[in-house]
Amino acid sequence: MSDQTAYGLSMVTGTIKNIELTKKDRIILRELAQRVAEIAMRPGEESKRDLWYKINSLQPTRPVVFCDPENGWNEIIPEETLQNETELGRHWEMLLRKEIFWGNEMGDDRPVEPLFCIPYAYSESDWGMHEVRIGGVGGGSYRWDAPLKNYKDIDKLHFPELIIDHEKTDRMVLLAEDTFGDILKVEKRGLWWWSLGMTWTLVNLRGLEQIMIDMFDFPKELHQLMVILRDGHMAKVDYLEKNNLLSLNNDGTYIGSGGYGYTHELPQPDFDEGKVRTIDIWGFSESQETCYVSPEMFEEFIFPYQYPLLERFGLNCYGCCEPIDKRWQVVKKFPRLRRISVSPWANPEVMAEYLGSDYIYSLKPNPADLAVPQIDEDYIRKKISKAFQIAKNCRVEIIMKDNHTIGKNPENVKRWSRIAKEEAENL
Repeated sequence: MSDQTAYGLSMVTGTIKNIELTKKDRIILRELAQRVAEIAMRPGEESKRDLWYKINSLQPTRPVVFCDPENGWNEIIPEETLQNETELGRHWEMLLRKEIFWGNEMGDDRPVEPLFCIPYAYSESDWGMHEVRIGGVGGGSYRWDAPLKNYKDIDKLHFPELIIDHEKTDRMVLLAEDTFGDILKVEKRGLWWWSLGMTWTLVNLRGLEQIMIDMFDFPKELHQLMVILRDGHMAKVDYLEKNNLLSLNNDGTYIGSGGYGYTHELPQPDFDEGKVRTIDIWGFSESQETCYVSPEMFEEFIFPYQYPLLERFGLNCYGCCEPIDKRWQVVKKFPRLRRISVSPWANPEVMAEYLGSDYIYSLKPNPADLAVPQIDEDYIRKKISKAFQIAKNCRVEIIMKDNHTIGKNPENVKRWSRIAKEEAENL
């Protein structure tokens, strides 16, 4: 099973060895690109963009509906149905077929753009230590052996190094332009991280249970580790900014833990065309791994290290699966917050009161609702209707994501999208 998450797809580019397409590949890709271009030109796509511009600027609008079933895409477009012959061709075919499905069948509010983005091909070294994973085959669960077993070894850590293959990246851009550049605009984009939250790296290095013990037994050492992680992430962002490797994301770029970046508030008024800074783009952080940590511990050990990173960005998204209501009094101190995740584990009434019309209420329903061969439509409709009523005074987007399976039934995502749209329009 291939990783169909937004960030996972961006990493595929670096793993493809042969930058080549067969004649058959080119014919198929051109046909698919033409279908994408035709969808993108429909008047309805502009209406979808307007919805995102409105909600991102906190204007009153009906709830915006977005369905990205992530690894459920492997059941919508099974690998064995792809027709291209080369590895690169099959990857691009999957991307184009997803756009066509979104445009013709999904039924949500995600716009289709006449654009094909090529991420940089790159790899990134570790922090001087690397966890050993046990399990995880086929996208399943895994555990890991955390390498930083004793803080006496903290000096062995170093900042990761980005190794960017510019030649490979440019070859892919030229190949895409030569194949369908007369149909879709081909653009090189820098997609360098999913989250700047750091706690995923933290638990990989030290262990999930161990960091909670460290907050009591080794607080000084844990702070030292967080300084290293903060400075390493800052160094990465500095390098990308200095070398003009960042890309604007104020358009149909996936941002945060779900949503799109359409906004007229970015880039900044003093933006120098061709020189993208962090202050010109959306930022994102979260700390799902510390969901069992008290707000006080979060404020002491996590917040002060995430803050200087988010401070650099023009607008910010925060949160993913962690229940933000428990730590909102801390989270709200982050600068230029705009999009806040309301996960299935958050208290929706409390979050509606906290967010009001001052932030985007990014509602994440439970993906388990779609993980069955036949969904319970009445249950889903009642659930969505209730959620919309709770947040009726908020700026709401509803995002179906984090799916590992959709019950092997593509109709599930289509029916969910239509139910969500109907309830949004009836509100």
